[in-house]
Amino acid sequence: METINGQWYMQGCSPNDPNCIHSSEELLKLIRKVGFLPLFANEIQGFSVEERTVPEDWWTGDPKTDPWEWRILLSRHKDIAYGKFFNKKAGYVSKKWFPSFANYRRDGYDFEALVGDELASVRSQKIMNALELDEELRGLELPSFELKEKAGFGKGREKNFEGVITELQMQSFLLMSDFRQKINKLGLPYGWHIAVFTTPETKWGYDFIASEYKEAPEASWEKVCNQVRKFNSTKDEKELKKVLGIRDARRCR
Repeated sequence: METINGQWYMQGCSPNDPNCIHSSEELLKLIRKVGFLPLFANEIQGFSVEERTVPEDWWTGDPKTDPWEWRILLSRHKDIAYGKFFNKKAGYVSKKWFPSFANYRRDGYDFEALVGDELASVRSQKIMNALELDEELRGLELPSFELKEKAGFGKGREKNFEGVITELQMQSFLLMSDFRQKINKLGLPYGWHIAVFTTPETKWGYDFIASEYKEAPEASWEKVCNQVRKFNSTKDEKELKKVLGIRDARRCR
C-alpha cells in the first residue's frame, strides 16, 4: 500500500497481467515456489501478494477472489506458515524454507535456551507458558483473545500484548495457524475472524523445525537471501535486511 495526499491505495496489477494471482490455489503454488512472500508491498518491488493481485479484489469478503480471505485458508495449510515475519508485517513462508528461516532468526537459540540464558522477557515467557508447551515446544493453539487473557495481559495487568506477540513471530517462535470467529451463547459464530497462535513445532514437529540447527545461522541467512534474490531483482543487502526483518533473537526483548 502507498499513501497519496493522505489516502492509501493498494498497489496491484491488471487481471490480464500474466503474473496476476486469481485464487488461493495459485497463491499456494507461488509460495511453494518462491519460499517467502510478504502480504503487502515493501521496499523490494514485486515482492508481495499485493503487487500480484487486482486491487479491487481486496476486502470484498469473497474467499474465491479476496487475497485478505486467502490468508485464512492458507494459514491452515500443511505446507504454509503465516505470520508477522517480514519487518513486523504479515506474510508467508513455505514449510520447505521454514527451518532455514528459523535457524537464522533464532540465532542458535530455541526458546528454552533464551530463558535459560535470561534473554527472554518476562512477558514473552508468559505468552509461551500460556500455550502449555512440552519439552519439544508443542502445545495449544489459542485465539489471540484467549492467549492474551491466559497470559495475564490486559487492563491492570501486563501491557503491550500485540508488541510481544509480534516479536515472538519475528523470532519465529510463533505463527498464526488459523483464524476463527468468537462463539456466542447460542453456539453460533460472530464477528471478525481472529488469529489463532501456536508454535511452528506444534504445526510441524520439533525435529523438522530443528533440522537446520546444525548449520551456522549466517549460512542460513545466505540461503534465505539467495532464494529471495532468485525471484526478485533486488541486490541491495540493506533492502533485504529491512524487508526480511532479520534481527538477533537475543535482541527481541
